[in-house]
Amino acid sequence: MIEHVTPIDPEGLHRSPAFAQGMITPPGPLVFVGGQNGVDAAGRLLDGLGAQTEQALRNVLAVLAAAGSGPEHVAKLTIHLDPDVDPDEAYAASAAVWPYRTAVTVLAVPPARPGALVEVEAVASIPSVGA
Repeated sequence: MIEHVTPIDPEGLHRSPAFAQGMITPPGPLVFVGGQNGVDAAGRLLDGLGAQTEQALRNVLAVLAAAGSGPEHVAKLTIHLDPDVDPDEAYAASAAVWPYRTAVTVLAVPPARPGALVEVEAVASIPSVGA
């Protein structure tokens, strides 16, 4: 059986369809995905916030898959957005790639790479397989 993270949404706090207030992970190893920008396999930065957001999340998914995990095991995303962008555009783009609710922190700070509009980090459990 593959264990999943469990969302925590206490009574009295806003319940969002896009994110959870907290997450409980099963015991076991974790994978920490370093900041991913909207760059392709050749290292080229894509144009525009929507394209960069989708690609950054696809990059996160690739790291998770390589670690034996997936988006359903993510306990926390941290998203760094350039302060001059519209966060709603990034949220809309993320919905096309990211199908799971998780705990999310969004910060309005410029990513370190010149021209990057978004950077995404993740913390996920690596599921254990057992009977």
